[in-house]
Amino acid sequence: MHRVFSYGTLRQPEVQRALYGREVRTAADALPGHRLDWVTITDAAVIATSGSDRHPILHPGEPTDAVDGAYLDLTDAELAATDAYEVADYARREVVLASGVTAWVYLAAG
Repeated sequence: MHRVFSYGTLRQPEVQRALYGREVRTAADALPGHRLDWVTITDAAVIATSGSDRHPILHPGEPTDAVDGAYLDLTDAELAATDAYEVADYARREVVLASGVTAWVYLAAG
């Protein structure tokens, strides 16, 4: 299993059903040292899945910054589906969450 920290659309039940064919249990957590911003999505399939062209995106912040969200436990196939869903604005990185859990997160690619 892979843990993926979500601070946006991956927590939406309709997005989970579209990507994974099921709703995924989430556990509340936070990512320290990052700040939330927004990006405009142009991929029609992603917009159709999420229902919006405006998605949150994370950037490194101050040590006192933190972004609330939740982590999902995903299979290899579900992680691959998540990689395909996330547009080029995002890059997957491994992080340590506030709880001490290690997880993947999709951060700003730049």
